[in-house]
Amino acid sequence: MRDDYLFTSESVSEGHPDKVSDQISDAIVDLFLSKDPEARVACETLTTTQKVVLAGEIRCKGVYEGGQWTPGALDEIEAAVRNTVREIGYAQPGFHWQTLAFENHLHGQSAHIAQGVDASGNKDEGAGDQGIMFGFACDETPDLMPAAIDYSHKILERLAADRHSGAAPFLEPDAKSQVTLRYRGGKPVACTAVVVSTQHAPGYDEGEKEAELKAYVRKAVGEVLPQGLLSDETVWHINPTGAFEIGGPDGDAGLTGRKIIVDTYGGAAPHGGGAFSGKDPTKVDRSAAYIARYLAKNIVAAGLARRCTIQLAYAIGIARPLALYVDTHGTGTVGDDRLEAAILSIEKLGGLTPRAIRMHLGLNRPIYRRTAAYGHFGRKAEGDYFPWERTDLIGDLKAALD
Repeated sequence: MRDDYLFTSESVSEGHPDKVSDQISDAIVDLFLSKDPEARVACETLTTTQKVVLAGEIRCKGVYEGGQWTPGALDEIEAAVRNTVREIGYAQPGFHWQTLAFENHLHGQSAHIAQGVDASGNKDEGAGDQGIMFGFACDETPDLMPAAIDYSHKILERLAADRHSGAAPFLEPDAKSQVTLRYRGGKPVACTAVVVSTQHAPGYDEGEKEAELKAYVRKAVGEVLPQGLLSDETVWHINPTGAFEIGGPDGDAGLTGRKIIVDTYGGAAPHGGGAFSGKDPTKVDRSAAYIARYLAKNIVAAGLARRCTIQLAYAIGIARPLALYVDTHGTGTVGDDRLEAAILSIEKLGGLTPRAIRMHLGLNRPIYRRTAAYGHFGRKAEGDYFPWERTDLIGDLKAALD
C-alpha cells in the first residue's frame, strides 16, 4: 500500500431522488414483512416530477393472495409511499407528498423463481439469486468504517437533523457531500477538500443569505469531522454551481438501487454489484452483504486484523455458498485461511445459508426503511435495527481459532 495518497468518498441525503426511491422501496418491504415475515418482495421505485411509480414482484399472506390484492392493501401501499415522502420533507410544488400522482405496478412473484428459493422436502431454502457479495471493516473510525464515507454520511445526517429540527430552516431535503482525505501510513491525517451541495430556500444563492448558508455548512462540517483534519489548507466547495432551489425528483428522476457505493464503503472496498433496497432478506444481494459486513467487523473488532474484506458467492436455488474468501490485507494476526475455516466452523452461523443468515441476524422484520439513507453500514446497532453491526461474534471467532 502507498504511504501517502488521497482518497475520496461521497454521500447523498435522504432527499436525493435515488434515495427517495430507495426509502419508498424499503417502506414497502417493511409494510409486507409487518404482515408476513416470510413475504417475498422485489420492489423498484421511479420518482420524477410529481410522480411515484412502483413495479416489481411480491408474495405476501394477507396482502396478495391468489393473484389478487386483499381489501385495503392498495390503500396501505399508497399510504406508505406518501408517508415516506412526507417524512423526508417534500411538500414542494414539483414534488408534494399529498398531490403527487401514484402508480402501483407490483404483481405476483414468478412461480419459477419461487420453486428455486422455497424449501421443500429434503431441499433447504435456496438463495434468491446468484452473485457475489462483499463485506468490509477497518480500524480508521470508531464505527470500523473507511473514514471518507463515514464522514460524508455524518455531514449530511447533521444537515438533515438541523433541517428537521428547524435549526437550519433555509435547508431543503436534497443534498450531496464529498470528502477527500490524505492518508499517511494507512491512516487519515488531513482533510484536503470538502464538497457540499445542498438544496435551499429561495434567495440563499446570493448576498448575505448565501454567506449565511456557507458559514453554516462550514461550521457543521467542522463539528462533525474529528479535530485536526480540517485546516487552512482545506479546499471548500459549497454549492459550487450556484442556485440549488429545484431539487429531489423534481430536479432529476430517481431510481431504486443507483447508489450502491454510497450504500456500502464509498469505493474503499469491492462491490458485487447488487443493490439492497426493495429486496426482502431471502435475496442474498442484501442478506449476504449484511453477514459479510458482520463477519468482517467482528474480525477487526476482535483485534484479529486492522482491515478485512470478505467475499461470499451464491447460486440461485442453492443453499450453501459456493465460496468464502477472507483477505486481511497483510494486517491479520492469523492466516486468512484459518479465519475462513473458523467462520465455517461456528455452528450458530449455520454454514451461511440464506435461512441461517436471516435467523442469526433476525432479518425477517420490518427494519429496512432506516437503512435506505446514510449508508447500510457503520450505523449503531440499536434494538432490532442494524443487527449486522453487532460485535457479538468475537468470542466465537477466538474460540474457533484456539
